[in-house]
Amino acid sequence: MEFRGYSFGYEGPTDGEVVFSTAMVGYPESLTDPSYSGQILCVTYPLIGNYGVPSEEVDKNGISLNFESERIWVRGLVISEYSFNYSHWDAVKSLGQWLQEQKVPGISGIDTRELTKVLRENGSMLGIIVPDGVQRDFPVKDPNLENQISIVSCRDIIRYGSGSKRVVLVDCGVKHNILRCFVDRGIELVRVPWDYDYNTLDYDGLFISNGPGNPAFSMATIAHLRTAMKDDRPIFGICMGNQLLASAGGARTYKLKYGHRSHNQPVRMAGTNKCFITSQNHGFAVDNSTLGEDWEPWFINMNDGTNEGIRHKSKPFFSVQFHPEASSGPTDTEFLFDEFIGKL
Repeated sequence: MEFRGYSFGYEGPTDGEVVFSTAMVGYPESLTDPSYSGQILCVTYPLIGNYGVPSEEVDKNGISLNFESERIWVRGLVISEYSFNYSHWDAVKSLGQWLQEQKVPGISGIDTRELTKVLRENGSMLGIIVPDGVQRDFPVKDPNLENQISIVSCRDIIRYGSGSKRVVLVDCGVKHNILRCFVDRGIELVRVPWDYDYNTLDYDGLFISNGPGNPAFSMATIAHLRTAMKDDRPIFGICMGNQLLASAGGARTYKLKYGHRSHNQPVRMAGTNKCFITSQNHGFAVDNSTLGEDWEPWFINMNDGTNEGIRHKSKPFFSVQFHPEASSGPTDTEFLFDEFIGKL
């Protein structure tokens, strides 16, 4: 299937897994979310670029003030209408200029809702963006067959903030607002690479971050988690962290047909009538039927009934599939950080 549109941003070909997001705002945050590594993002909201792109400032801890990482991670951007003129008090450049600087192709004039219908019917598909006159039959790599986490993770140990409690954060592609949520709560944060053996470190709690791709490639992370779970120190996971904690506990994961990527995913706390609107970005999920006797589902997706979180029945281990830090929103579930910190 072919869609023809107009180029903006970087003039060049790209390939990847084509996925869609129904979020209405937050394209600077989405484009810099490492969980989009290897993917071409189709945005269903019709007008993109109208508020430009903010500056690349960082705070005193080296955490970005406006983005979710240090660079754009999507392989390409597909939109309906591109706003050449932008207006926002915090903007310093246009979306097209930013994409061009980071060599990320964009294409506008696409019926993104029709493309989304195709993806819903067929599931996430491999695709290419190519300018006219460029060869179109180059091979397309499936990002789910590569260890995307190893691509986006930090390479060295990085420390943030200070406080009486120390949390080790396993970086599988962490969003910067997660770092901020811990530092702003007075936590000393030690960020380590995805395959680092943190069990030799002194810490009060363990956090497993979000990240891209297939969790099956992170056997080193899972092995270290299993060692950590022999202890009773609190463990908290978000998104990929949910899948890795479940895997360490003996459960299986599987690929969703087209994933959950938006700011409007409703979840229900299992066993209650409490519902929350959440931000999500993932293509794999935990199989509830494979959870061991010591584990139970914590949240359930109200659209398709898939797992949205797990918790251990006796130990302080829990995780969620959605994003409680939710930059660019909503913030309904940010209380989960306080719940984790309260257990340290």
